Amino acid sequence: MRLFLLLVSLVLAVPSRAVADEALWQLMRGGGQVILMRHAVTTPGVGDPTGFKLDDCSTQRNLTDAGREDARRVGATFRARSIPVGRVLSSPWCRCLETARLAFGVAEPWAPLSNLFDNRAAETEQLRALRDLAGRRPTAGNVVLITHGSVVLPLTGIQPAPAELVVLTPEGSSRFRVAGRLTP
Repeated sequence: MRLFLLLVSLVLAVPSRAVADEALWQLMRGGGQVILMRHAVTTPGVGDPTGFKLDDCSTQRNLTDAGREDARRVGATFRARSIPVGRVLSSPWCRCLETARLAFGVAEPWAPLSNLFDNRAAETEQLRALRDLAGRRPTAGNVVLITHGSVVLPLTGIQPAPAELVVLTPEGSSRFRVAGRLTP
């Protein structure tokens, strides 16, 4: 009986998830959202190798072929669904810049999106800048922020999967609400 109830709940959840996802795509189609995206799949590991340099991608964990394909797929989905993108800001880490460029064709490095893993010194300042941006409604399209899970989690309470989207609706005065999330 427990197995039956579990199966029924799973079957009923699938259509509601699809409806929620479609509503979120519709919200983004209207513009004015701030979309956080964790970089796509990287080489195995956590953090970066000791002594890595931001200006030398060969010293960092980088995207895998699967990660590159995921990034391209996200961009293709945005284009197919006519999601307007006004600005794309990225962490200066190579895996984020590459994700942004593959998905959206551009990447504007922005320090507040920098990785917080093993680097909490600037966390308060970074989160303040992110809250300020996330609280302001973009004037053109949506703003897409490519960053790290270590940034998304303290900002939203969500630990995203690689290439997952967390959509924020600005409410003014450095406030926002999480409208939802979309997995690749």
